Amino acid sequence: MEDYSGQSSEFRPASPAAPRTAAGAELENLVRFKVYKRRWFVLLVFCLLNCSNAMTWLTFAPVADQSAQYLMVSLEDINWLSVVFLVVAIPVSFVTTWMLDTLGLRVTIILGSWLNMLGALTRVCGTLPGQSSTVLFPVVMLGQTIGALAQPLIIFTPTKQAALWFPDNQRTTANVIATMSNPLGMLFANILSPMIVKTSTQIPTLLMIYAVPACITCFLATVGIRSSTPPTPPSASAELSSCEPFIQGIKLLLKNKAYLILLLCFGSFTAVYTCFSTLLEQILCVQGYTDDFAGICGALFILFGVTGAGALGCYVDKTKTFIEATKINMCTTVLACIAFTVVSLMQHQKIALAAICSVFGFFGSSFYPVAMELSVECSYPVGEATSTGLIFVSGQVQSFLYMVLLQGLASPLTEAPLSTCGTTVLSWRVPLLVMAGLLSLFTCSFVIFFHTPYRRLEAEERTPSQEYEQDAKRKKNYSK
Repeated sequence: MEDYSGQSSEFRPASPAAPRTAAGAELENLVRFKVYKRRWFVLLVFCLLNCSNAMTWLTFAPVADQSAQYLMVSLEDINWLSVVFLVVAIPVSFVTTWMLDTLGLRVTIILGSWLNMLGALTRVCGTLPGQSSTVLFPVVMLGQTIGALAQPLIIFTPTKQAALWFPDNQRTTANVIATMSNPLGMLFANILSPMIVKTSTQIPTLLMIYAVPACITCFLATVGIRSSTPPTPPSASAELSSCEPFIQGIKLLLKNKAYLILLLCFGSFTAVYTCFSTLLEQILCVQGYTDDFAGICGALFILFGVTGAGALGCYVDKTKTFIEATKINMCTTVLACIAFTVVSLMQHQKIALAAICSVFGFFGSSFYPVAMELSVECSYPVGEATSTGLIFVSGQVQSFLYMVLLQGLASPLTEAPLSTCGTTVLSWRVPLLVMAGLLSLFTCSFVIFFHTPYRRLEAEERTPSQEYEQDAKRKKNYSK
């Protein structure tokens, strides 16, 4: 076995009765486990793929009017080009979790990259010169659907990739980098689409530009990712990875009280994040705020979220305070949500709204990767893809329910003299209050009832002989 300096060394496990200090454990890990520079290339491919897929998802939303004019459909049909990602992801997520834990990381990510590229190229084919007007929208929708099939294959990979390729003191940081590339893709789409599309005739150019990174990423994934795991493991949990069979893993998760609390509460936060991003412009326009200002607020929300995620990821990597960081960020996010509910109903509050959206993003987005790591810690030895995948499904289902509920509670306004919304003006007072109330309820539930040991970290701290013994006992118990 090689150590970090590349020199050969032999590891002799200590006697079970021998005392094991923290310094000795760290030295033992340095001798036994090795990391490879290739892990950064693998992480880069994941980031590019995640970013490209997010750009595919939100290609048309910032230029909805021009897209509707070019494709000769209604704005409601254009909205479905984004909603299809939400609908498709729910059933495909279960297949993805099985693939990651059974077929491995390489097969899953390469399939995701090919689906992402085929979706982007299909959209381009639908807008080539000479196409009949009757097939424009169906072909573009087909491309979006193929891209939607790739989304779970991409979004589920960060925790698995971090666990298999990075040491324990870099896992959270790697997860943060990979996960936050998705909102960066959303930000790029919101900036690039309006910049490129000034008239409806430029929609084909937009689709061709977005197809370029999808093709490049597919090539890098297919050629560059040669294995699901490195030649030697980077940590004890990676070395002793014994992911339970998919069905058995589901059964174990359904019996895990702490995991179920995280599943429900964090899914609610994901739903609020989705609703906030989707409805921000419609909420602000009632009080006279322009689309440009709403775009600035959305950009601040994403930028500060990425910044907060980076800072929190580095902190948690060093301190391993997953639970404390998650609970504090949840509480601060609720306060920001309540503040947004109050201030968004007022007029001439641009500075306050921009500041609140920044705080909302900083705390509301930053703990997403940490919560994903926490789901693995509280459910170990269930596979990373299974534990994080079910949380993703919970977020998607609750996002759909929240969207239906909030839009149903929105009531038409007869008088809105400052409105910039167009012909239809809705009151979002009640939906915002309901959203803040639900978020407060789930936060209180999580803070009070969520308690769990860090199962994966505890497994890594045990001596090799103890770990193998515990692993054997665990398998024997699970097989009964």
